[in-house]
Amino acid sequence: MTDPSGSPADPADSGADTADAAPADADLDGDGGDTTDSDADTAAGDTDSADAEDVAAGDTDSADAEDVDAADAEDVPRDVRKYERFKKMDGARYERVNEFLRDRTYITAREWAIARLCADFRTETGVEMTKIGENLPELVPFMTDTYTPQAVNQARYSFEEKVTKAGATFLYGAMSGFFTAEDLDEMMYEVTEVAKFLLEVEGVDLAVADELEAEDRISEVMREVRTSSADLRGEEVRCPECGHVHEPSEQ
Repeated sequence: MTDPSGSPADPADSGADTADAAPADADLDGDGGDTTDSDADTAAGDTDSADAEDVAAGDTDSADAEDVDAADAEDVPRDVRKYERFKKMDGARYERVNEFLRDRTYITAREWAIARLCADFRTETGVEMTKIGENLPELVPFMTDTYTPQAVNQARYSFEEKVTKAGATFLYGAMSGFFTAEDLDEMMYEVTEVAKFLLEVEGVDLAVADELEAEDRISEVMREVRTSSADLRGEEVRCPECGHVHEPSEQ
């Protein structure tokens, strides 16, 4: 915005200065004083009229802008306007979200957001990919561009593929005998904390009792996985604490 102190003189002010200087010439002539005053009044009247027109034009522009905003709001589907997930991330930048996920998971911010949207906007006939893509910036604060239905589908597929590969990697590690039961407990605690954080960011309220129950169940399942896998491999199990060797079923 231009500094007012550096802007050129207003045309109306210039006209007023000229009118003020005119009476001196009129006095020398002896017959022009009244005419000059009349001209000054006319100039002032024209300026007032111009100001009024500018104000009216400004009001019209403001009304037009409000109409455009209202029209844009009407174009956004109602369920999109009411969507409340990711509101905790208002003002977050995509790069920052992506960096967080890259450090802790295999997925990107794009894949995370679109996978959640595909789950939430699923109907009896399928996922509303066109709606998701066209309204992506309104649905997710850190997404700034719209997507085609094909791009939405590709991101969802990429998410599912990475989860499958990560699951296979983890399950192999759990079944391979590389980790003790205590190692698996510690590992599950760490990954569960990340998963809970992502759910909370999405707007899910997790009660402490529910969190503890889920952790206990996961720990129990992982112990069963380790025992069953050791039995499947037909291997004996050595206690890491005392060195006692026993059958997997005794663990």
